Amino acid sequence: MVIGLEVHAQLLTKTKLFCGCTTPFGDPPNTHVCPGCLGMPGTLPVTNRAAVEMAVAMGLAIGCRINHKSIFNRKHYFYPDLPAGYQISQHNPPICEDGKLTVTVNGEERVIGVNHIHIEEDAGKLVHDQDADSLFDANRGGSALIEIVSKPDMRSPAEARAYLAGIKEILEYLNVCDCNMEEGSLRCDANISLRPKGEQKLGTKTETKNMNSFKHLEKALEYEARRQEDVLRSGGKILQQTFLWDPNKNCSIPMRTKESADDYRYFPDPNLMPVVVESEFIEKVRSTLPELPRERRGRFERDYGLPSNAVEVLTSTRCIADYFEQCVSICKDAKSASNWIMTDIMRMMNDSKLESPFELKVNPEKLGELILLINGGGVSAKAAKKVLDLMESEDKDAKTVVSQQGLEQVSDSGALETIVKEVVGAHPGEVQRYKDGDKKLTGFFMGQIMKASKGTANPKEVNAILNRFLG
Repeated sequence: MVIGLEVHAQLLTKTKLFCGCTTPFGDPPNTHVCPGCLGMPGTLPVTNRAAVEMAVAMGLAIGCRINHKSIFNRKHYFYPDLPAGYQISQHNPPICEDGKLTVTVNGEERVIGVNHIHIEEDAGKLVHDQDADSLFDANRGGSALIEIVSKPDMRSPAEARAYLAGIKEILEYLNVCDCNMEEGSLRCDANISLRPKGEQKLGTKTETKNMNSFKHLEKALEYEARRQEDVLRSGGKILQQTFLWDPNKNCSIPMRTKESADDYRYFPDPNLMPVVVESEFIEKVRSTLPELPRERRGRFERDYGLPSNAVEVLTSTRCIADYFEQCVSICKDAKSASNWIMTDIMRMMNDSKLESPFELKVNPEKLGELILLINGGGVSAKAAKKVLDLMESEDKDAKTVVSQQGLEQVSDSGALETIVKEVVGAHPGEVQRYKDGDKKLTGFFMGQIMKASKGTANPKEVNAILNRFLG
């Protein structure tokens, strides 16, 4: 199996690639258009500088060579989502070439080559399910994209998934794409071919287009590999075709015979100047790059002593990693911060359908202060769960919530002895079973005591008193 991916990422520019139209998602159809992005004759495109900066940033992040001079071409094909009858794209040379991405699959590292990155404009959107005819929405047309084209270095659907996930992480860390796959701002085309083991010559490839989920990518590749194998084993030949993936039927649908570069009749766009990036420009972009996911994972394991599975979660997005580090700067307890973020903070994000923990009212400083309160004996870990939820719903700090709710942890031995005595006295049967050797009942008594104290009892103090009462 030989796989290569073409990843299309819509850039977070404020305006489109060659005109001043804005690019919000979800607005009414055809409300962000102008003669330029509608392909009207006589309009003149002007290149968006921010798109060039974002393309260079992605290239640097994956070790590409940045070409000092690249050009825009007209790529000709006729489809209703392309009003001009051609797409403005880069062909030869593109802005970035010869990069790589290291991925981990089943515990093993694999280096996947990146052939190049080029800048291009997006096509419009066809809507097929609202009318007897297909409808055209030009809002997306002309939006700035980069296409990241891998080398045919992947050998399984799992590797393809890991590569796409790695590209997605870096794009998010760079803040050049929101990577919302459901909205189509990140999607990929997958090329796959088969060849006999030991054979160096590549087989005929097919392409499955516009996949916007990791699950669909894997399923489509598995399906196409089986289809090609059946054709080859029966003595047939693979046609160079383009497919669409139908997730409802779990099968590919033939779309068209695959075009070659000659079919697109590329030629330099006469209305656009070459893209020239000087060394000073490249170094300026390099100076803005954040710490990237792979390096950050290594530092988290090294500096915070966290297990690799926790590090994977905490560095999965830049915002979660930033939230964690800001929290640790307050509480100085990486393990507790990690646990609270991976359980309760991410639960709260999911419940509220939030993309970032910074959208919560419980900011990293407030969470850090809650952890300090727990570690200092001011509130029990059990009661702290309730405290956190109230901090979010009432937008208050930990100390205020604990005080208002009367959730201060009780460490006074006299008060705790009273609670323990009442619980033990109310369960004589369990006391006898404990004395007969059923030591697991310690958990039962602890639960009853915490319930009686409304979660405010200091577990360490309770355990010592309980052992004394039970003998």
